[in-house]
Amino acid sequence: MAFALVQRKKEKFMSDTPQQIQTTDETTHGAYRVEVEGSEQPAELTWKARGEARIADHTFTPPAARGKGIAFDLVEFMVEDARDKGFTIVPQCPYVEAQFRKHPEWADVRADTES
Repeated sequence: MAFALVQRKKEKFMSDTPQQIQTTDETTHGAYRVEVEGSEQPAELTWKARGEARIADHTFTPPAARGKGIAFDLVEFMVEDARDKGFTIVPQCPYVEAQFRKHPEWADVRADTES
């Protein structure tokens, strides 16, 4: 299992949470997670691999932390990761799809294939 803990500069993110995003890459699937203060469950964005693409299939933010931009931070982190590592993203999750519609500047990492 590949695991990384990445600290990003806070001004890059919308939320007020400490941005220690953990990434896991099991080759066929993985996730981006961040601990949420006051919650036992982290916020997460999960994905499944399809060739050179990653299907972003689910986002979750604990109820007490919703509306703070944490899910957006995870999506933005995945977009940056795609640019750094050379994969594309299939936004299957409705939240991720909505963010791709709002951010046309992410088109370079959007996969041509549909989910």
